[in-house]
Amino acid sequence: MKKTEIRILPLVLAVALFMENMDANVITTSLPAIAADLHTSPVALKLAMTSYLVSLSVFIPISGWMADRFTARNVFRLAIAVFMVGSILCALSFSLTSFVMARFLQGVGGAMMTPVGRLVLLRSTPKNELVLALSWLSIPALVGPLLGPPIGGFITTYTTWHWIFLINVPIGIAGIIMADIYLPRNEVALKQRLDWLGFLLSGLSLSLFIFGLSLISSPGLGAWIGLMMAAIGIILGYLYVRHARITAHPLLDLKLFHDVVFRKSIVGGSIFRLGIGAMPFLLPLMLQLSFGLSPLQSGMITFVGAIGSICMKFGVNRFYNRYGFRSVLMIGSLVSAVFMASNGFFTSSTPYWIILLLLLIGGFLRSLLFSGVNALSYGRIEPEKMSQATPISAVAQQASLALGVALAGAILEVCVAIHGGGVRLTDFQLAFFAVAIISGLSFLDFKTLPLDAGDELKGVRAKVIEATKSE
Repeated sequence: MKKTEIRILPLVLAVALFMENMDANVITTSLPAIAADLHTSPVALKLAMTSYLVSLSVFIPISGWMADRFTARNVFRLAIAVFMVGSILCALSFSLTSFVMARFLQGVGGAMMTPVGRLVLLRSTPKNELVLALSWLSIPALVGPLLGPPIGGFITTYTTWHWIFLINVPIGIAGIIMADIYLPRNEVALKQRLDWLGFLLSGLSLSLFIFGLSLISSPGLGAWIGLMMAAIGIILGYLYVRHARITAHPLLDLKLFHDVVFRKSIVGGSIFRLGIGAMPFLLPLMLQLSFGLSPLQSGMITFVGAIGSICMKFGVNRFYNRYGFRSVLMIGSLVSAVFMASNGFFTSSTPYWIILLLLLIGGFLRSLLFSGVNALSYGRIEPEKMSQATPISAVAQQASLALGVALAGAILEVCVAIHGGGVRLTDFQLAFFAVAIISGLSFLDFKTLPLDAGDELKGVRAKVIEATKSE
């Protein structure tokens, strides 16, 4: 693939990521306003965020089979259309239930957009250009987190929250047109039967487990309901593992975990994302509920982290080529966890320049780790196995993000139940410290990576330098 193609194709595919990330970050800024209009609490709206992530976890496993069976180009365009319909229904929601259902439909579209787009890129990119290509893919996607909070705050403050979903319509139409023009047309559809039992077991397992954790401490529901759903999810997950071992063509081929680099990048990345998933939920709520900021003011603060993420993308190759994947992931996970915990020290009297600086550096570090983990998980995977590796990686990502939201919401609700009244600043602080500690535990997994992990992803120039040093 030529360098121009390495940039053009990711940019086209990134339209979907841009729309998805814009939507997610706009919503987090507008949660209090949406909750007031739907006559519920902002913390209870975590069900809407969780339902979206649950939908991703259910339907992402089938994305690889869909791309093989109906071609990635067709599935990608259809996924954008489904996401647009879900966005329109979100704008028309009149209750928490209808909003949760509309977000679930959005998740069905999102489950196909991102993994299928990434699959197209992985099949078209040489290994030594993969980090660069994935960086170009993520740059436009990071514009969503960059613009989402201030746009969401502006819309919520000066119009109504319904418009934050309707802006997806023109973006989606543009994405469908660009995909029709630029995505490869020479794909051959593979007539392989769908593993229906695997689809049911994996989907029910992930959805019951994640949603069960989210319900454990939700107002008006007994903890035993959530615990029972989570337990059933674990049992179904065990049944899927047994099913995958004896099935010729399982929906998610767990044999890929025999590769130590793939396994540790998935596990370590998932642990790290538990904390990251909680951040977009906790920070806007703390700024608005505890600091008394407006949605617009909150959005103008939280979007700074995305600036750091975008800036890092231009230098990510140099970091990994020079210091290696294992060292960067080990050190980066600990330092990033420290900056995540720093959010717990914010108060209404903290100077804004300090908050902005810490969020900027935190976004810089998170982006560095995400780029490395995402590329590392595909480093040793053969091209014919990419349609299996992509949904596994995507499921792990979305499940860990959903668990992060569920964990953060549970901590807040338990604190409220203990002291009574509304959510306090100390509740948010405790939640930040907890998720930072969990995220930092990923260091233990990255520490056990092989010393040569990711060598096949390094650029030619880096390999020449290393060869020279060894002589």
